[in-house]
Amino acid sequence: MVAVRRAIAPLLLAGALLLTGCSDDAPAAVPVTTPPPTSAAVTSPPSSPSPSPSSASPSSSAPAAPAAGKVVVLDPGHNGGNAAHPAEINRPVPAGRGQTKPCNTTGTATNAGYPEHAFTFDVAQRVGKALADKGIRVVYTRQNDTGVGPCVDRRAAIGNEADADAVVSIHADGSEAAGATGFHVAYSSPALNAAQGAPSTRLAQTLRDTLRTSGFTTANYIGGNGLSARADLAGLNLSTRPAALVECGNMRNAAEAARMTSADGRQQYAAAIAAAIEAYLAG
Repeated sequence: MVAVRRAIAPLLLAGALLLTGCSDDAPAAVPVTTPPPTSAAVTSPPSSPSPSPSSASPSSSAPAAPAAGKVVVLDPGHNGGNAAHPAEINRPVPAGRGQTKPCNTTGTATNAGYPEHAFTFDVAQRVGKALADKGIRVVYTRQNDTGVGPCVDRRAAIGNEADADAVVSIHADGSEAAGATGFHVAYSSPALNAAQGAPSTRLAQTLRDTLRTSGFTTANYIGGNGLSARADLAGLNLSTRPAALVECGNMRNAAEAARMTSADGRQQYAAAIAAAIEAYLAG
């Protein structure tokens, strides 16, 4: 989330941001929250509504969906235990382009206190279930909403190690600017590798277009026409797979906060993001 999100976590370094206006989470050294790249990282958490990869596959008698067999990494921003572990989430990690950034941040919240980390985790689970139902293999960067991290560099590594066809980081912003509202999609620019070029740009554009046709309004305070080219987001800089980060809206805006706080609203966000990912994979 944008640097303004850090305002809710006095213990964090000022302006600590990673995977977007929001960012990411904590150290891969915490075993409960940093799943091994070849096992826990590629399975849904026990409480996840997403079926396992095997159970999510279409039956042999039904025609395969265009995106069946693809791999998608979903990265729910932040984590519920980050605020209680400032030393861990403030430690510097590689951020790409020769820079370092804090391992992760706490994220923002609505004015009523509904946290970004809870929003992103719930939306990611909903997106994951929709994709798994289409035979798409879903990998999550974190397995619960109570742990610490993983750090932003580890989140990027999970997507790379999974050889993901698409990596989508889910966040929400916390801008205090008067009247700030709307979603935007960030992508790495200038590109550092081939995947960050046309593939990531197309992923970002597809997310933007689908969210817009699903009734969401593009941001009026950041980026342009719903897109934001970024060189400072570690999760995007370090990705070698097509990757984009969705800031679903501004949690400090009353109307958007109400939507994000409601289960129906989160389902609307999830349906749009899942549809966008499917469209990208089929393209």
